Amino acid sequence: MAALSRPREGRVLGGVCAALARRFGISATAMRLIFLASCLLPGPQFLIYLGLWIFLPAEKTASTAW
Repeated sequence: MAALSRPREGRVLGGVCAALARRFGISATAMRLIFLASCLLPGPQFLIYLGLWIFLPAEKTASTAW
């Protein structure tokens, strides 16, 4: 299983939802809808998103991969 990383393509804001969607095998749109629905519930959703945006590495491109 590949390490979790934010993709360079297909991301809207930070690529967190696209990375999680790829990890769980669902579409990025579905993951974004799940995130938006979770924002209706109390909890630290935005802080978790920001934390993942900061700590998840960006996907390496062909020019940066050795």
